[in-house]
Amino acid sequence: MVRLDEQPWPDVPERPLVIVPLGSTEQHGPHLPFTVDALVAAAVAVGAADATDAVLAPAMPYGSSGEHQGFPGTLSIGGEALAAVVVELVRSAGTWARSILFVSGHGGNAVTVRDAVIRMRGEGHDVAWLPCRPSVPPGVVPDAHAGRIETSLLLHLAPAAVRPHDDVDGHRGALADAMPELRDGRLRQVSPSGVLGDPRGASAQEGSALLAGMIADATARIRLWRVDGDGLLEAL
Repeated sequence: MVRLDEQPWPDVPERPLVIVPLGSTEQHGPHLPFTVDALVAAAVAVGAADATDAVLAPAMPYGSSGEHQGFPGTLSIGGEALAAVVVELVRSAGTWARSILFVSGHGGNAVTVRDAVIRMRGEGHDVAWLPCRPSVPPGVVPDAHAGRIETSLLLHLAPAAVRPHDDVDGHRGALADAMPELRDGRLRQVSPSGVLGDPRGASAQEGSALLAGMIADATARIRLWRVDGDGLLEAL
């Protein structure tokens, strides 16, 4: 693996696969840092790049996070700017790379990244994308934001950044019921804490297993390199 944040240009192989992690800077409840999505995307990208001898680009720390704008500290660049970043990165990398893969750690980036990747494939670039979607262990209720899954991942990746969370009160209803407010940027009205889920029961051990599963899934998809109509790398 070649890391562009650590190595000089002569180390870049001819016509490589380039993996670009995409994150966000948005609130993750009162117990997690703003950089959760970038940290997770970068960790998945590091593992997949190492397994496939890809070139790893630095993580993009900003994304489309308008639904979190009700919380101070949120830094969103919006969908239009994010799409422009994806388009221009593909055009730039396309002059020296064989293929480009975006690994997105923020669900709010998905539609924008999908549309930009489809556009770039239409220009003839071999580009694809993947969301960071962990396989939930048996007995664990899936959550959407800053709940048990992301808290476990951060307890593994950056334990010093995780604050006490046993008493954190999040929105525990069906996510579908909250979608109108989320689309209108009113997440704080749905959950004053900013959490969609329940962080109780999170552990570093569970986070390690979740991350390993995401890396294995991404690696398998990269080796197959079969892209669907949404620009998404397909599974075996």
